[in-house]
Amino acid sequence: MKKILFTLSLLLMLASCSSTKDIAYFQDAQHGTVSTIERKLITLKPEDKISILVNTRNQELTNSLNLPYVSRQIGGSGSYGTSVGISAYTIDKEGYINFPTLGRVHVAGMTRSEVAKKIKSLLDKEGQAKDATVTVEFANLKYAILGEVKNPNSYSIDRDAITILDAISTAGDLTIQGQRTNVQVIRREEDNTERVYKVNLCSLEELQKSPVYYIQQNDVIYVEPNKMRARQATVNGNNIRSSAFWISIASLLTSVINLITR
Repeated sequence: MKKILFTLSLLLMLASCSSTKDIAYFQDAQHGTVSTIERKLITLKPEDKISILVNTRNQELTNSLNLPYVSRQIGGSGSYGTSVGISAYTIDKEGYINFPTLGRVHVAGMTRSEVAKKIKSLLDKEGQAKDATVTVEFANLKYAILGEVKNPNSYSIDRDAITILDAISTAGDLTIQGQRTNVQVIRREEDNTERVYKVNLCSLEELQKSPVYYIQQNDVIYVEPNKMRARQATVNGNNIRSSAFWISIASLLTSVINLITR
């Protein structure tokens, strides 16, 4: 009986452990391997917001080429702190923004640098500003990461290219209970449909070939819990199915048998 109980306890403990093959990233990566990956930049879409700052040598001209600065109060009532920022352009459903002196300008499908070059070129062509410096920033672009990561949240996109590894790192990495072989990315396509992509973080080759290796605005990354985590969630409030419960029972029975057989 003692041997049976000991064996049962050992098996239960082993069953609760995760194999390293389900945890380690990039298991197929070889030392010295060089990969060539096309860098995919964020391109603008309808409903995105961008700030465009135009600077010239003439302050009066500069003011006429920019949207007004806006002040926002920080904190609750009674707080005197303010935040000053540039108003943002919202891209309409046809892909245009309304620029103060140029009128409607099509920017959908373009990167930040492409928009900046286009605005500068149009200002020059229209004779409005020959020496303009144009800076474009994202204003409302975000992605979300949910599930088994340390800091699930919605995060702002502040640079031109972000990989799924960058996103996971920003969220504090996966927890030990996160399933590395089945990370899901939900993406809204151009035809307004949503598609789900599967990502295997354990394979560097598969990851780099994935169409969601570079994420886009509004992507939702979901890290599924592994089987052990799912079992823990299932037995929450139902300890009768918990491996820890059975280990405790086995330990108790062993103690009782020892007392009886003395």
